[in-house]
Amino acid sequence: MRPSPLRLAFVTCALLYAANAQAQTLSSLINDLFTYGNCGEPLCLVLTGPDSIHQGHFIPAVTQGSQNVLGFLSQSIGRSTANLPISATSSGATFKIVDGLPVKTSTSAGPIFAERSQTLGRGRFFVGANVSGISFTSLNGAPTGDLRFNFSHKNVGDSALGNPSIENDVISTDLSLSVSQQVATIFGTWGILDFVDLGVAVPLVRTSISGYNFAQITPFGDSAVHRFAGDLANPVLEASKSVSGSASGIGDVAARLKINLGQNEKLGAAILADVRLPTGKEADFLGTGSASIRAQGIIGAQFGNFAPHLNAGYAARTDTLQNDALLGTIGFDALVAEWATVAGDLITEWQLGPNRITQPGPIVFTVPFDRTYPSTSIPDKRQNVMNMALGAKFTVRGGMVIVINGLVPIKKSGLQPDIAWTAGLEYTF
Repeated sequence: MRPSPLRLAFVTCALLYAANAQAQTLSSLINDLFTYGNCGEPLCLVLTGPDSIHQGHFIPAVTQGSQNVLGFLSQSIGRSTANLPISATSSGATFKIVDGLPVKTSTSAGPIFAERSQTLGRGRFFVGANVSGISFTSLNGAPTGDLRFNFSHKNVGDSALGNPSIENDVISTDLSLSVSQQVATIFGTWGILDFVDLGVAVPLVRTSISGYNFAQITPFGDSAVHRFAGDLANPVLEASKSVSGSASGIGDVAARLKINLGQNEKLGAAILADVRLPTGKEADFLGTGSASIRAQGIIGAQFGNFAPHLNAGYAARTDTLQNDALLGTIGFDALVAEWATVAGDLITEWQLGPNRITQPGPIVFTVPFDRTYPSTSIPDKRQNVMNMALGAKFTVRGGMVIVINGLVPIKKSGLQPDIAWTAGLEYTF
């Protein structure tokens, strides 16, 4: 029996939901990595007796709203997982009706991520399903297996950090974080007119997180009033924490409308509107928790069996912690055999305005002498994205199309994998 996109979707859904349900959200697990005692707050020291007044002195270092390092980690994960590219709105040969007869306007099976100018044609349908696997390995170029943070003491004395002397104590952490995703996307497009396509893409997402964090308190003087356990005579200055968990569910659904503005045998132009709905659970890194819209202009050409494409547009986001961006994609697809198409895309996104997710600045001590500690080993970068995708489409008996693709980041900004793979099935009728 021939495989179908629907069967692939059912199998993938079953795999995605096979994980055990958990009460905690994945974003709360990030906080747990920095919670070493049982008081329930990150960097809260569980002390007793007279020293109990010191147990909350490091909490302000991680409660600076969206600008603290924990918020930066969480927002980076959510932003990266919600902005992965989805498949193009059409596939297979496209046609227009001339004197009552269908005439091909494309010969190949079409691009994978870039958009071509041709629309499906009135009454035609395009359906498919694919699965993508992503294991994130770097955050702004820093390896996720070695993320380092320093946390400062609350300023309890005068305006200069370091007076009294216990303010010079620092908590340093070394975090090894693993974040991976499997995304199954079911998509379809309907040619409602010869020049208008209406489509939808529904991602089903499974996000998995595991991490290990080692913390070290560095007292400035001889008295270890800040400690994880023990007493002044025998202080425990080291602690560790490990967490793991996964979550599954619907990601951010995309509704898409493409209008062909003109098409001949060599050249065509179109516009595409893509609305991302906040259907994915933000707390589990399944979506952004806010709506966005992408508007793009499309220019496509056809030179025999080779078809280049240029897409340029704007992404407007309603989330206060996500920047708007300029979008640009250049790609091609080429029929290399009657049953095989190769496709390549350079996918870019250029941040507009200053970073809305900011990291805390360095820790500056002025008493008893000037010195500075970095707050984190993560570089502060603009969230510009540049990915190279290369793949192929194979048409099998019955018109079904098998799709394989690999995507490699070129710029190390945001949360990035070394490579992301995609495999799927498409069918046009």
